[in-house]
Amino acid sequence: MMKKAELRLTGSGGQGVILATVILAEAGFLDGKFVVQSQSYGPEARGGMCKAEVVIDEKPITYTKVQVPNFLLALTQASLDKYSSVLTKDAVIVADASLEVPASLKAAHTVYQVPILDTAKIKVGRAMTANIVAVGAINAILHLASRESLEKAVTMHIPKGTEELNMKALSEGIGLIEKLNVPLAS
Repeated sequence: MMKKAELRLTGSGGQGVILATVILAEAGFLDGKFVVQSQSYGPEARGGMCKAEVVIDEKPITYTKVQVPNFLLALTQASLDKYSSVLTKDAVIVADASLEVPASLKAAHTVYQVPILDTAKIKVGRAMTANIVAVGAINAILHLASRESLEKAVTMHIPKGTEELNMKALSEGIGLIEKLNVPLAS
Protein backbone atom coordinates (compact mmCIF):
# COMPACT_ATOMS: atom_id res chain seq x y z
CA MET A 1 0.00 0.00 0.00
CA MET A 2 1.02 3.60 -0.56
CA LYS A 3 2.30 5.29 2.58
CA LYS A 4 -0.85 7.42 2.69
CA ALA A 5 -3.42 6.82 -0.02
CA GLU A 6 -5.29 9.93 -1.11
CA LEU A 7 -7.70 8.77 -3.79
CA ARG A 8 -9.97 10.79 -6.05
CA LEU A 9 -12.54 8.81 -8.02
CA THR A 10 -14.33 10.67 -10.80
CA GLY A 11 -16.98 10.12 -13.40
CA SER A 12 -20.54 11.16 -13.97
CA GLY A 13 -23.48 10.93 -11.60
CA GLY A 14 -24.97 7.45 -11.61
CA GLN A 15 -21.69 5.59 -12.22
CA GLY A 16 -21.29 4.75 -8.55
CA VAL A 17 -18.01 6.51 -7.76
CA ILE A 18 -19.36 7.62 -4.38
CA LEU A 19 -20.27 4.06 -3.43
CA ALA A 20 -16.85 2.91 -4.64
CA THR A 21 -15.10 5.25 -2.17
CA VAL A 22 -17.43 4.16 0.62
CA ILE A 23 -16.52 0.53 -0.08
CA LEU A 24 -12.78 1.25 -0.23
CA ALA A 25 -12.99 3.20 3.04
CA GLU A 26 -14.99 0.41 4.69
CA ALA A 27 -12.49 -2.23 3.56
CA GLY A 28 -9.60 -0.19 4.91
CA PHE A 29 -11.45 0.29 8.20
CA LEU A 30 -12.12 -3.44 8.46
CA ASP A 31 -8.36 -3.97 8.12
CA GLY A 32 -7.72 -1.60 11.03
CA LYS A 33 -6.65 1.45 9.03
CA PHE A 34 -7.68 5.05 9.49
CA VAL A 35 -10.07 6.28 6.79
CA VAL A 36 -12.10 9.29 5.77
CA GLN A 37 -14.46 9.61 2.79
CA SER A 38 -16.10 12.62 1.12
CA GLN A 39 -17.93 13.45 -2.11
CA SER A 40 -19.23 16.24 -4.29
CA TYR A 41 -21.28 16.39 -7.45
CA GLY A 42 -22.98 18.87 -9.72
CA PRO A 43 -26.64 19.87 -9.56
CA GLU A 44 -27.69 16.99 -11.82
CA ALA A 45 -28.68 13.84 -9.96
CA ARG A 46 -27.60 11.67 -12.87
CA GLY A 47 -25.18 12.50 -15.62
CA GLY A 48 -23.44 15.51 -14.05
CA MET A 49 -19.76 15.42 -13.11
CA CYS A 50 -19.10 13.59 -9.86
CA LYS A 51 -16.07 13.13 -7.65
CA ALA A 52 -15.59 11.25 -4.43
CA GLU A 53 -12.49 10.97 -2.32
CA VAL A 54 -11.06 8.69 0.31
CA VAL A 55 -7.97 8.87 2.48
CA ILE A 56 -6.59 5.61 3.86
CA ASP A 57 -3.60 5.59 6.18
CA GLU A 58 -1.89 3.44 8.80
CA LYS A 59 -1.64 6.54 11.04
CA PRO A 60 -4.36 8.86 12.34
CA ILE A 61 -5.58 11.28 9.69
CA THR A 62 -5.17 14.90 10.74
CA TYR A 63 -6.67 16.58 7.67
CA THR A 64 -9.82 15.04 6.23
CA LYS A 65 -9.76 16.39 2.68
CA VAL A 66 -7.76 15.22 -0.31
CA GLN A 67 -5.69 18.20 -1.44
CA VAL A 68 -3.32 16.66 -3.97
CA PRO A 69 -4.32 13.06 -4.72
CA ASN A 70 -1.78 10.32 -5.35
CA PHE A 71 -4.43 8.29 -7.18
CA LEU A 72 -7.07 9.22 -9.76
CA LEU A 73 -9.82 7.08 -11.28
CA ALA A 74 -11.45 8.62 -14.35
CA LEU A 75 -14.50 7.01 -15.92
CA THR A 76 -15.35 9.92 -18.26
CA GLN A 77 -13.24 12.10 -20.52
CA ALA A 78 -14.54 15.26 -18.83
CA SER A 79 -13.47 14.01 -15.41
CA LEU A 80 -10.02 12.98 -16.66
CA ASP A 81 -9.54 16.36 -18.30
CA LYS A 82 -10.67 18.27 -15.23
CA TYR A 83 -9.05 16.33 -12.38
CA SER A 84 -5.74 15.16 -13.88
CA SER A 85 -4.11 18.58 -13.59
CA VAL A 86 -3.57 18.38 -9.82
CA LEU A 87 -1.80 15.15 -8.84
CA THR A 88 1.34 14.22 -6.92
CA LYS A 89 4.40 13.44 -9.02
CA ASP A 90 4.17 9.74 -8.15
CA ALA A 91 0.40 9.53 -8.75
CA VAL A 92 -1.26 6.50 -10.26
CA ILE A 93 -4.06 7.06 -12.77
CA VAL A 94 -6.64 4.47 -13.75
CA ALA A 95 -8.61 5.59 -16.78
CA ASP A 96 -11.28 3.68 -18.60
CA ALA A 97 -9.91 2.28 -21.87
CA SER A 98 -12.37 4.41 -23.86
CA LEU A 99 -10.69 7.65 -22.73
CA GLU A 100 -7.95 9.56 -24.53
CA VAL A 101 -5.10 9.98 -22.06
CA PRO A 102 -2.68 12.72 -23.13
CA ALA A 103 0.93 11.67 -23.68
CA SER A 104 2.00 14.23 -21.07
CA LEU A 105 0.03 12.38 -18.38
CA LYS A 106 1.48 9.04 -19.47
CA ALA A 107 4.98 10.51 -19.26
CA ALA A 108 4.45 12.07 -15.83
CA HIS A 109 2.48 9.35 -14.01
CA THR A 110 1.83 5.63 -13.85
CA VAL A 111 -1.24 5.18 -16.04
CA TYR A 112 -3.40 2.10 -16.37
CA GLN A 113 -6.00 2.16 -19.14
CA VAL A 114 -8.40 -0.69 -18.53
CA PRO A 115 -11.85 -1.46 -19.92
CA ILE A 116 -13.84 -0.89 -16.72
CA LEU A 117 -17.09 0.18 -18.39
CA ASP A 118 -17.02 -2.54 -21.08
CA THR A 119 -16.11 -5.20 -18.51
CA ALA A 120 -19.14 -4.28 -16.42
CA LYS A 121 -21.45 -4.21 -19.42
CA ILE A 122 -20.15 -7.22 -21.36
CA LYS A 123 -18.40 -9.62 -18.96
CA VAL A 124 -20.45 -8.98 -15.82
CA GLY A 125 -23.62 -8.26 -17.77
CA ARG A 126 -24.63 -5.05 -15.97
CA ALA A 127 -23.25 -1.59 -16.72
CA MET A 128 -24.17 -0.49 -13.20
CA THR A 129 -21.43 -2.74 -11.75
CA ALA A 130 -18.65 -0.58 -13.22
CA ASN A 131 -17.95 0.88 -9.79
CA ILE A 132 -17.36 -2.57 -8.31
CA VAL A 133 -15.14 -3.53 -11.26
CA ALA A 134 -13.20 -0.33 -10.53
CA VAL A 135 -12.92 -1.17 -6.81
CA GLY A 136 -11.38 -4.54 -7.69
CA ALA A 137 -8.90 -2.94 -10.08
CA ILE A 138 -7.97 -0.15 -7.65
CA ASN A 139 -7.34 -2.53 -4.78
CA ALA A 140 -5.33 -4.89 -7.00
CA ILE A 141 -3.02 -2.00 -7.91
CA LEU A 142 -2.79 -0.17 -4.58
CA HIS A 143 -3.13 -3.03 -2.06
CA LEU A 144 -5.41 -0.96 0.17
CA ALA A 145 -7.21 -3.82 1.92
CA SER A 146 -7.28 -7.59 2.12
CA ARG A 147 -9.50 -9.46 -0.32
CA GLU A 148 -11.61 -10.69 2.60
CA SER A 149 -12.24 -7.16 3.88
CA LEU A 150 -12.94 -5.91 0.37
CA GLU A 151 -15.54 -8.61 -0.25
CA LYS A 152 -17.14 -7.94 3.12
CA ALA A 153 -17.27 -4.19 2.42
CA VAL A 154 -18.90 -4.80 -0.95
CA THR A 155 -21.59 -7.05 0.53
CA MET A 156 -22.27 -4.49 3.31
CA HIS A 157 -23.11 -1.76 0.79
CA ILE A 158 -24.90 -3.42 -2.11
CA PRO A 159 -28.58 -4.34 -2.43
CA LYS A 160 -29.47 -7.76 -1.04
CA GLY A 161 -29.78 -10.33 -3.78
CA THR A 162 -26.96 -8.84 -5.90
CA GLU A 163 -24.07 -10.46 -4.03
CA GLU A 164 -23.16 -12.97 -6.75
CA LEU A 165 -23.27 -10.32 -9.47
CA ASN A 166 -21.12 -7.92 -7.47
CA MET A 167 -18.58 -10.58 -6.48
CA LYS A 168 -18.24 -11.37 -10.19
CA ALA A 169 -17.67 -7.66 -10.88
CA LEU A 170 -15.05 -7.46 -8.14
CA SER A 171 -13.22 -10.51 -9.52
CA GLU A 172 -13.36 -9.14 -13.06
CA GLY A 173 -11.80 -5.86 -11.85
CA ILE A 174 -8.98 -7.74 -10.15
CA GLY A 175 -8.58 -9.80 -13.31
CA LEU A 176 -8.09 -6.67 -15.41
CA ILE A 177 -4.97 -5.90 -13.38
CA GLU A 178 -3.77 -9.52 -13.24
CA LYS A 179 -3.58 -9.44 -17.03
CA LEU A 180 -1.14 -6.51 -16.75
CA ASN A 181 1.13 -8.55 -14.44
CA VAL A 182 0.86 -6.05 -11.60
CA PRO A 183 1.73 -7.68 -8.24
CA LEU A 184 -1.66 -8.32 -6.61
CA ALA A 185 -2.78 -7.50 -3.10
CA SER A 186 -3.13 -10.49 -0.82
